[in-house]
Amino acid sequence: MKKIPQRSCAICREKKDKNELIRIVKNKENEVKIDQTGKQPGRGAYICNNVQCIEKAKKNKGLERSLDIKIEESIYDELIELINRG
Repeated sequence: MKKIPQRSCAICREKKDKNELIRIVKNKENEVKIDQTGKQPGRGAYICNNVQCIEKAKKNKGLERSLDIKIEESIYDELIELINRG
């Protein structure tokens, strides 16, 4: 049986299996993207797959601190849309 890596949500700090979280990545060009493969190169931060954590991240700028960059409103909107679709 293969062991699934654990990661912590950057907002609520809850530990979950890596595949239960959404990865946000900042690449060398300082572009912030949602990494659905979990394999894009760059600095990554994980966030729970729920709207509450995303709203909290928007309010307290937790993802911005984790990635050390300003995150556009469109990224948060994209995250919420991704959760609502899935």
